[in-house]
Amino acid sequence: MSGLESLAHRLRPAAGEPEGALVLFHGRGADENDLFPLIDYLDPERRLVGATPRGPLSMPPGGAHWYAVQEIGRPDKQTFEPTYELAGEWLAAFADETGVSQERTVLGGFSQGAVMTYALGLGKGRQRPAGLIGLSGFIPEVELDLTPPFPPIAIGHGTLDPVISVEWSRRAKETLEAAGADVLYREYPLPHTIDPGYLSELASWLSRILASTAE
Repeated sequence: MSGLESLAHRLRPAAGEPEGALVLFHGRGADENDLFPLIDYLDPERRLVGATPRGPLSMPPGGAHWYAVQEIGRPDKQTFEPTYELAGEWLAAFADETGVSQERTVLGGFSQGAVMTYALGLGKGRQRPAGLIGLSGFIPEVELDLTPPFPPIAIGHGTLDPVISVEWSRRAKETLEAAGADVLYREYPLPHTIDPGYLSELASWLSRILASTAE
C-alpha cells in the first residue's frame, strides 16, 4: 500500500477550508482511536484537519506499536527505522491529500508517539512542522537536526510516571532551550497519562500558532 493507506488512521475534517493540520501519534499498545478525541478538545472550532495514524507493528502485550522497546531513550533500530520512513511517507501523503503543507502541520504524541513526534519534527533533512507536542516521552537518540529555527514546542510529563521518568522530559527541555527553541513546559503530579488541565493550555497554545502561521 502507498499514500494515506500505508497506515491505518482516522481523519477529522475541518469545518471549512483548513487553516492547518494536527496529527497525533498514539502510545505503545494503543491505536488510532486513543488520541482521536483530543483533536476536538485541542481544536474545538475545527479550524484544522486532524488525523491519528496507527503504528504499523503488532507485538506483545497487544495493540499497535511504533517500534520495539529495548531501552528507554534509544529506540530499537531494526524496528524504528522502517517505521520512521513509513511515517514520513504517510505525512507527505497526508499533506498532498489535504492540501495542508507539513510546515502548517502540528505534530504531537504521547509516550512512543512523543518519540515519533520528536523524530519526525526534528529529523535531519525533514521539513519543520508548525509545532511539536511531546507528552510523557523523550527525544530519541537518532539522527536529528537541533539547529534553529525551531517551531514552537510544548512538553508535558507526569512527575509520578513509572514508565518513562519525568527526567527525560526535563532533559528534552534543557536540550531544546539550549539550542534556541521556545518551549512550553509543564509537569503535573500524575503517572503515565495526560493532564486535562494541560490540554486546555495546549488549546490556547495551538490557537497562537495558527495566528502566527496565518500572518
